[in-house]
Amino acid sequence: MNAKHTLGFTLVELMITVAILGILASIAYPGYRDYVIRANRADARAALVENAQFLERNFTVANSYRDTTTPDTDPDNPGAFVSTSGQLPRKKSPESGAAKYDITVAFSNNGRGFTLSAAPTGSMAGDACGTLTLTHTGLRGAGGDVAKCWN
Repeated sequence: MNAKHTLGFTLVELMITVAILGILASIAYPGYRDYVIRANRADARAALVENAQFLERNFTVANSYRDTTTPDTDPDNPGAFVSTSGQLPRKKSPESGAAKYDITVAFSNNGRGFTLSAAPTGSMAGDACGTLTLTHTGLRGAGGDVAKCWN
């Protein structure tokens, strides 16, 4: 008997393996992408809350969300005070690397109110939740379903 044994894979076996890997990847990738989006959104929400806490601490000292204790030295704006918007602890999310959200603050009611906003940018620009907002009253907002976007 002269049986010839060959080692390796046949083309059919290789194509079946590639097809199985393709099916698994097509199922796994969307779930992974959703996870990354939710994680980026969670970091932006955390940045908004951190900035709100910073503004609340400022309010207890200055009785205003704007920093009315530090005079502005700009000669073109006499009598004005430095705004805490330039001093927010988190101006983007995440803190390092490419920005996924740009964080800004708008003051209202003569410094007695604020609205923090996290606008999606870069890879998050097409996010269904759009801009996340948080006000001095704790009101949360989003460009999409607020409950889903803030959950």
